[in-house]
Amino acid sequence: MSKVLGIIAEYNPFHNGHLHHILESKKVTKSNYTIGIISGNFTQRGSTALIDKWSRAKVALDCGIDLVIELPVVYATSSAENFAEGAIKILNSLKVVDYVSFGSETDDIDTLNMFADILHNEPKEYKQFLADELNKGLSFPKARENALILYLGDKNIAKKKIISSPNNILGIEYIKALKKFKSSISPIAIPRYEVGHNENGYVANIASSTAIRNMIKNNSFNVLQKLLPPESYSVIIKNLNCGHVVPDLSVFEKQIIYNLRQMTAEQIALLPDVSEGLQFSIKKTANSCNSLSEFLNIIKTKRYTSTRIQRILLSSLLGITKKDIAISKKVTPYIRVLGFNDKGKFLLSEISKANPKLPIVTSVKHFIDNNYNKNLRLLLEKDIYATNIYTIGYEYDSWSNLDFTTKIIKKVLTI
Repeated sequence: MSKVLGIIAEYNPFHNGHLHHILESKKVTKSNYTIGIISGNFTQRGSTALIDKWSRAKVALDCGIDLVIELPVVYATSSAENFAEGAIKILNSLKVVDYVSFGSETDDIDTLNMFADILHNEPKEYKQFLADELNKGLSFPKARENALILYLGDKNIAKKKIISSPNNILGIEYIKALKKFKSSISPIAIPRYEVGHNENGYVANIASSTAIRNMIKNNSFNVLQKLLPPESYSVIIKNLNCGHVVPDLSVFEKQIIYNLRQMTAEQIALLPDVSEGLQFSIKKTANSCNSLSEFLNIIKTKRYTSTRIQRILLSSLLGITKKDIAISKKVTPYIRVLGFNDKGKFLLSEISKANPKLPIVTSVKHFIDNNYNKNLRLLLEKDIYATNIYTIGYEYDSWSNLDFTTKIIKKVLTI
C-alpha cells in the first residue's frame, strides 16, 4: 500500500541539510509520495523569506517534494504552537498522510513525545511551576523549560538542551498538535546533519539557513555553491540577478516604524504577543528610534526575546491582530496549492476523494468569488496582502497582486 509523507518547512533557503532530511525521511518511512507544507513570504522567527514562495516551491519540487502547499501567513508568522497547529491541521485534513517528519536536534521520539504529553495535558503541578517561573520575569520558552525540569525532577534535561533547541521545540509542538487533533499521523524525527540551527559556520557541504542567508547578505558567494543543491543555487542566483531577494525585516524598517508611530498604544496592544503593558514600551521606542536594530536593542529583555519582538513588528507590518490569531485557531485552513509534479497531481485527486468538502485553492480569484466562509476569506486576504508587502522589498519589478497572476508551479517528471 502507498505511504504518504508530510514535511513542514520554511526552506529559507533550501540547502543540502534539507535535501538530506527529505531523502532520510523517505528512506525511514518507505513513503511513495511526499507533501510539503511551506511558509509563504514571511517566517516564524518574524522575518522575511529570502526568496518568494513560488521560487521556493519550485526548488522543493526539484528536490523531491511532490505537492507543495502554503501555510497561511497568520500561522507561518505566529508562535511555535500556532505554527505547528496550522501545519498539522492542514496535513490532517488531507486524510491521506501517514507520517510527518521533522528535523530535530535529537531523534529520540519517545522523549519528545513525553514532553508533548505534559504540554498537551498540562498537569496541575506543571502549571504551577510554569506560573512561578513566569512570575520571575523569564521569557515563556525559558519559563517552560524550567517548569518541565522541575516537574520531572531531572536537571539533566537542561544539559541535553532537548527543550531549548529550536527544532526540538517545533517537533514537540508538532507532536502536541497531533495529540490535540487526535490525528493518526505518525511523527518521525530526523537528526539535524552536522551543524546547528543558528550556527554561522559550515561543515563539509552543510550549513544552516541562518549561515547561508548571512553569506548572501554579505555577498560571500565563494562557498555558497557547495552548500546548496544545484536547483536551489540556480534559483537564488536568478532571483539575485532580478533584484528579487528580500534578506531580512530591516528592508521594511521605515514602514514598520511609521506604522507604530501612527498606531495608538491601545492599537499596539491588539497585536499578537503583546502583553503586560509592552505596548507602551513599543510605542515609546518607535517614537524615538530610526532602525529595527536600534529598536530591538532598546526593547528586548530577558522576558521578551528578539524573536518575539520581531514577530510583533512583523504583525504590525502585515496587519495581523490577536483576533486574527484567534480565528486561525478555530478554523481548518484551506489547501493553497503552490506547485506539484505528476505524483502531486495524483495526490490532489486522492485528497479530493478522501475529503470532498476540503477547500482546495488552485485559483485565488475563483476561491474569493465562490467561497463564503468569512474566516477563510480573511486568512487568504492576509496572504494576498503579505505578498503585496513583500514585493515592495524587491529592487526591481515590485508588482502587486502576484497571488492572482502567478501560475501554479507544475513539474513534469522525467523517467
